[in-house]
Amino acid sequence: MTTIETPRLVLRPPCLADFGRWAQMHGDPVTMEHLGGVQAPSDAWRGLAMMIGAWALSPAAMFSVIEKSTLDWIGRIGPWQPHQWPVTEVGWGVHPEAQGKGLAFEAAVYSVDFAFETLGWERVDHLIADANTRSQALAARLGAVAGENKSMPGALAAYQVRAWGQTRAEWAGRRQSLLEGLQVR
Repeated sequence: MTTIETPRLVLRPPCLADFGRWAQMHGDPVTMEHLGGVQAPSDAWRGLAMMIGAWALSPAAMFSVIEKSTLDWIGRIGPWQPHQWPVTEVGWGVHPEAQGKGLAFEAAVYSVDFAFETLGWERVDHLIADANTRSQALAARLGAVAGENKSMPGALAAYQVRAWGQTRAEWAGRRQSLLEGLQVR
């Protein structure tokens, strides 16, 4: 399985050892406001199991993000395209203790790069609710541009999201400066 090291992080497939902090993040009302709402630990466990399973069913899914300096699990970020998903997405969710430190940006840069360079995707989108200004800021910092509204599949059909995205060619124009900027931290 794939593991990616960044200047401050390790991105690796999720495992059961991540559950404690995964459940904390999924139980936080501010973090989960735009990610489907607060989850009970039993629901969070099923979500973790789903993400572990996604790695078995596809070439990649969201990574567990581990901060090197603390070895703490700080979030889930990465390429994501479940069955009938409307886009090839790099999505994210970050533990409250890790927010505001640039860690999500760092993990997202490497995840977008992985999606284009390793998975061969031609486009990466981030599905973001119009009220989620923090995720919009992260998407814009990555170079993504707000696009059209997308309908979510299945039980998520009630959620209104907009695709913020960019093509492989657009990413290629900014890739080196983003990666170099992270190396100097």
